[in-house]
Amino acid sequence: MPVRRTKIVATLGPASSSPEKIEQLIVAGMDVARLNFSHGSADDHRERARLVREIAAKHGKYIAIMGDLQGPKIRIARFTAQKVELKEGQPFTLSNQHPSEAGTDKIVGIDYPSLVKDCHPGDELLLDDGRVVLTVDTVEEHAVHTTVTVGGPLSNNKGINRRGGGISAPSLTDKDRDDIRLAAELEVDYVAVSFPRYGSDIQEARKLVQETGSKAWIIAKIERAEAVADDHALDAIIKVSDGVMVARGDLGVEVGDARLVGIQKRIIQHARTRNKLVITATQMMESMIASPLPTRAEVSDVANAVLDYTDAVMLSAESASGQYPVEAVTAMARVCLGAEQEPTTTQSQHRMGETFSRCDETIALSAMYAANHFPGIKAIISLTESGHTPLIMSRIRSGVPIYCYTRHPVTQRRAALFRGVYTVPFDAAKIDPSKVSDQAIDKLKERGLLQKGDWIILTKGDFYSNSGGTNGMKILKVR
Repeated sequence: MPVRRTKIVATLGPASSSPEKIEQLIVAGMDVARLNFSHGSADDHRERARLVREIAAKHGKYIAIMGDLQGPKIRIARFTAQKVELKEGQPFTLSNQHPSEAGTDKIVGIDYPSLVKDCHPGDELLLDDGRVVLTVDTVEEHAVHTTVTVGGPLSNNKGINRRGGGISAPSLTDKDRDDIRLAAELEVDYVAVSFPRYGSDIQEARKLVQETGSKAWIIAKIERAEAVADDHALDAIIKVSDGVMVARGDLGVEVGDARLVGIQKRIIQHARTRNKLVITATQMMESMIASPLPTRAEVSDVANAVLDYTDAVMLSAESASGQYPVEAVTAMARVCLGAEQEPTTTQSQHRMGETFSRCDETIALSAMYAANHFPGIKAIISLTESGHTPLIMSRIRSGVPIYCYTRHPVTQRRAALFRGVYTVPFDAAKIDPSKVSDQAIDKLKERGLLQKGDWIILTKGDFYSNSGGTNGMKILKVR
């Protein structure tokens, strides 16, 4: 049975917070547990993180935890009747002075007072991920008056987007700052930043994360039109992030569904070229919230992301609040494995015409070139401190598994998100240098992953305590 290379991020929520469900998710194939700070209390997240770590250790697995910040989600307030029906052609007002619990089918409060400054006559506002569309008629000091152009039901606290972007809310809120402190307490491995518009938003988040003492890597959620306005804008965010998430809900609303797939492919390609992680997310198996099987379209969606070489595919409501969280992970794992059987997933022209900027990058990419062109290679072993070398290796399309050998628990979990990379705990600093290679190979032989006569590639640095110090590669025959 081939080993799945594409990783699975599953969001934990009310449907998946019991010890039994978390264990089932881990066994089914969850590689990264996402804590969505938009929902649930701090104690909810503390308990979920504790259970993930405890149950992963029981099974000898390395599961990363991602804390996903809420960000400045612009929302309407609440309706007296909890829900209204808006009809095409009717007037509807958004007001920052209307009582927050007293919305009607004519007017509702908003939780973002600056919306009135961001709107102009003729703008389109999309509510509830575009299910309801309003056209702005006039703007007053405290209210935006609109006409409903696409009607439908509208319930409490639904999000607001402006077609084409242009909402000026800062990327990090006071709640996000509190949640960054919570993320540090929970020792999460990744912090996902919502709605960044510029690289400076990510730099601010990184500064706050580092000030807490956290070693979490930063994932930029690409979900604003400004972030994909052109290659320069996208690359400015990718450059200062450790990875990106193609957050297709709000992004699709802002750029329009017709452009979404092309933009998704561009984000994946740009991230990988710059040695960054990439997660494809939102509605990947949406029907499995209420159905035990995905649709053919959902299978195709997941498979296409795999063929584009995303690091991970993500489940949101499917695993957090759906009726079939374990079945959703199982189905996603099955589809990933199926797509990975295609020959194109192991054939690479990645960066063939480019120069490299770092020693460890050069070794990593040289190792992958050798692995893809020497048929006897059965495994790549990377002795690493930070995980950066196996990360760079995993940017190359290959069917050869990459093993991240590290002594650091943070790196052991971090690598769970890297496509085609698998963690092996290993402390090279405690081994006689002349025996390191043999003992590294023995680890895989003990697991039945190598046999006599196989070839492996091993990369390492002269000093095992230096991050970024990988400077050597060996090709070794298993004895």
